[in-house]
Amino acid sequence: MTEKNKKYGIGIDTGGTYTDVVLVDLKDNRVMAAAKKSTTHHNLSIGISAGLQEILSDGKVGATEIETIAVSTTLATNAVVEGKGAKVGLLVVGGVKSFVLPIALIRYLHGGHNHLGEEDHPLDMEDLIDHIGDFKDHVQAYAVSAAMSIINPVHEKVVKKAIDLIDPGKPVFCSHKISDRPGVRERAATAVLNARLMPVMVDFFAGMRIALGKLDLTDKVVIVKGDATPMKMEEAVKNAAATFASGPAATALYGATCSNEKDALIVDVGGTTTDITMIHQGKPRIDQDGSMIGEWQTHVDAVEMFTSGIGGDSHVVLNNIGQVSVGPGRVVPLALSQDTPVPDWLGSGLRSQCVSLLPGLDVEIIQSDPVLQYVADNGPSTPAEIKEGLNIAEISLMKQIDDLVRTQTVIGAGFTPTDALHVLGRLDIGDPEPARKGAAILAAEMKITAEEFCLRVLNATEEKIVDSILDYILKIETSKGLEGVFPDYRNNKVVGISFSLKIPLIGIGAAAHCLLPGVAEKLQTEAVFPEYYEVGNALGALLIAAEG
Repeated sequence: MTEKNKKYGIGIDTGGTYTDVVLVDLKDNRVMAAAKKSTTHHNLSIGISAGLQEILSDGKVGATEIETIAVSTTLATNAVVEGKGAKVGLLVVGGVKSFVLPIALIRYLHGGHNHLGEEDHPLDMEDLIDHIGDFKDHVQAYAVSAAMSIINPVHEKVVKKAIDLIDPGKPVFCSHKISDRPGVRERAATAVLNARLMPVMVDFFAGMRIALGKLDLTDKVVIVKGDATPMKMEEAVKNAAATFASGPAATALYGATCSNEKDALIVDVGGTTTDITMIHQGKPRIDQDGSMIGEWQTHVDAVEMFTSGIGGDSHVVLNNIGQVSVGPGRVVPLALSQDTPVPDWLGSGLRSQCVSLLPGLDVEIIQSDPVLQYVADNGPSTPAEIKEGLNIAEISLMKQIDDLVRTQTVIGAGFTPTDALHVLGRLDIGDPEPARKGAAILAAEMKITAEEFCLRVLNATEEKIVDSILDYILKIETSKGLEGVFPDYRNNKVVGISFSLKIPLIGIGAAAHCLLPGVAEKLQTEAVFPEYYEVGNALGALLIAAEG
C-alpha cells in the first residue's frame, strides 16, 4: 500500500558501462532505493527498465506518486570520443577560412552579412543547388553556418529551405538557432555536433520512452544539460550537443552538495572513463565561453571537465616492449565474463581478448556480417582466430570489432583493473578464478608473479588517472596541460618531480573506492566518498531538476 501525501523523484544516469537508477523521497531527500544495471547499448530500454523495476519492486511507491524523473547521460560525450553519430554535410556561407570538423562533406558559398546585418554578397543559389545535389546521397543530416547570421539569418533560412525542397526529410541545423554568439567557426562546430549527435539522442530517448511508457511516466522527464540546468526531452533531441557533459554536471552538483568541501576535484571513475570536474566555493565551474567538445571549440555551455579513457573495465594489454598498458579500450572483465572460455586463449596482441555473440542476436544481423557469422559458426574467438579464418587486415578487423563491442552486438572479454582487484582480494563482485588464470598467463610473459603483475596494473591505472587530473589542473592554471609543462616527467633522468594537490578528491562511481585512494596518495591529498557515491550521477540529476 502506498504512503499518502508523499511525492517521489527518480534519478537516472545512463553511462557507457552502467545505468544507475535511484528513488528519492522529495520531502526530505531520503534515498529509498538504488540500482546499478549494465547499460544495454543494443536496446537501452532493457537496462533502464531493469533499474526501474528493482527500485519499485517492493510496491511501497506507485507510479502515480512519482513527481519528476531527472535523467543525465554521458552517451553524447562517449559518441564524440568514439567518433559515432550521423554523417553530416556542412554548408558555410560567407568569406571564411576553411576549417576541419567531424563531417562527411563541406562546401563554401558566396554570401553572408556584415556586423550591421547588411548583405556582403548575394547568396550563390546555383552553387547551393549543386552542392545539395552532391550531398544528398552521402549525408544523413545538414549543418548550416553563415557569416553574421546572429544579426541577419536570412541566408541560413534560404539554405534550409533549399535543402528541404531538394533533400526532404533530413534534419537541418542552422547555427543561428543554436547560438547567439559571434564566431562562424564555433557556431558551425555547434551545429555540426548537434546534427551528428541527434541519432544518438533519438535512440536514447526511444529507449527511455519504452521503459517509462510502461509506467505512464514519459511526461515527467527532464534532461540534464552540461551546464547543470534541466530541459525537456523533446528539446534535447533538437539540441543534442547540450547534453555533452550532462553526466559530469550531475556528478559535480552531487559532489558539491554532499561534501563539506568548498573547493575540491570531483573524480567520477566508471567502467569506461574517468571524468574530472572542479568545484569552487561549493559550485561546479562552468565554461561560459563554450566547451571544447573533442577537438572542436563550440558555443555549448557546460561544466569545465576532463574525460580520460580509463576506468575499471579498461583493457589491459602488454605493449610491444612488454610493459603493462591500460586503456583506452574497454572489455568485459574476465571475472564477469561468465560464458566466455577463459583464459586458454589469453596472450598479447590479437589474443588479448575473446569475442562472443550477444545472446539472442537476430539471425539476419548475424548473416549480414562476416565477423558475426564466423563467431556464430566457431564459437567465442580471438581476433587472431577471426583474422586467420576470414583473411581480414588487422586494422580493419580491429576497427570492426571495436564497433561491434561498442554497440554490444558482440561481447569482448579481456583482463582489466577489475580483474586485478579480484586477484588481490580487494573486490568481490564476480568469479575471481578466471581473473587469476588470466593474471598468471600475462605475468608469465613478463616473468613476474601474478600478484606483482596485478599491482603493476593498478599502479598504471592510478598513474593514468593522476596524469589526467594534473593535465586538467594545469590547463586551468597555465592553459598548456601536463605535456606542455612537464613532458614525460616520470622518466626525467635529471630532475625528479612530484606533485602535491591542496584540495581533496571527491570520489564518485562504481570503481572509485578501489582506485582513488592510491591516486590520492600519489597526489599527497585525501579521497572522500559521499554516502551514495556509487550512484552519485543519478542523485545529482535529481538535484539539478529540483533547482531548475
